Amino acid sequence: MRLALFGYSQTGARALKTLLDLGETVVAVFTHPDAPGEKIWFDSVAALARKHGISVHEASSANPRGPVGYKKLVEEARPDVILSASFRALIPRDVLEVPPRGALNLHPSLLPRYRGRSPVNWVLVNGETETGMSLHYMVEAPDAGDIVGQVRLPIGPDETAPELQRRMDDAAEAVLRRFLPQLRSGTAPRHAQDPAQSSYFGRRRPEDGRFEWSWPAARIHNLVRAVTRPYPGAFLLEPGGRLFVWKTRVMGDREGLALRPGEMVSPKGCAHPVAGTGDGLLEVMDSSRDTA
Repeated sequence: MRLALFGYSQTGARALKTLLDLGETVVAVFTHPDAPGEKIWFDSVAALARKHGISVHEASSANPRGPVGYKKLVEEARPDVILSASFRALIPRDVLEVPPRGALNLHPSLLPRYRGRSPVNWVLVNGETETGMSLHYMVEAPDAGDIVGQVRLPIGPDETAPELQRRMDDAAEAVLRRFLPQLRSGTAPRHAQDPAQSSYFGRRRPEDGRFEWSWPAARIHNLVRAVTRPYPGAFLLEPGGRLFVWKTRVMGDREGLALRPGEMVSPKGCAHPVAGTGDGLLEVMDSSRDTA
């Protein structure tokens, strides 16, 4: 098949590498320029595409059609299929309708749950024990099209967002390797999503990392592992600045240790400080301060 990839970030780069490894013909890559000031921790889709002689078209999230219009560029590339992987803007309907075999997206959740932005972070914030990668057809509504297939992933109780993201990228490759041959042969399954089971979550912002010691220990722990490095981090406002907490562990009952929320001690036999929370103890294994 001839494929046009709309991709960015680590999942976009992994999708492109997988397509090339499978010998697919990638006729064009559409991506975003790196945002000024953004911490770039992921591989470049554009650099990988240029290395392999694939034409690259960049546009900002605010103007996904690009300076000359994505529809014209896609029509000129004549793809059989569009594949999207971590593209940061909705692709217009007129573009989705260009390829004769449809437009598909890799979405890092078990659709119809966790439609929308930042699902890898949201599932950890919410303490989920399972997630996955979905390959689905794209429609105008975000992440609402028919599902081709999914890979399910258990989530460990202390797993962080970067750890889960690495496994998500493995799952993206597994989904492509399993279902691309079926798409090519016209035998791929197609299942409608159940709207009654759907949920939607929006973009997370750095300020969403604020917490209070009065929260339950598990809630704080889940937020910390969801937004730890390379994300902006979980933080507490203090006089003169912010306390960032990067790694925690929920502790069981410790004889003789009863702490008020926010009270922090360094008990004997414990390698790190221990803080009191709304319902128990939390070991603070990595933290830093940002003074005003």
